[in-house]
Amino acid sequence: MDYQQSEEVSWKSKIRSFINKCRIVLRVTKKPTKQEFTTIVKVSGLGILIIGFIGFAIQMIRQLLIK
Repeated sequence: MDYQQSEEVSWKSKIRSFINKCRIVLRVTKKPTKQEFTTIVKVSGLGILIIGFIGFAIQMIRQLLIK
């Protein structure tokens, strides 16, 4: 077996391994309940708002210091 063939086999085995790992993850996961989903949306939205406010505050401070 030359170098190119062994590289091809390695490439194929990496893809097979990745697909098998994905299957395991999909088997373990479950669909969230409506309450879990609502909580996730609320927490994510709050995090986005906080990060946005921090970015806005930094931008305002920067603009005040530059002028």
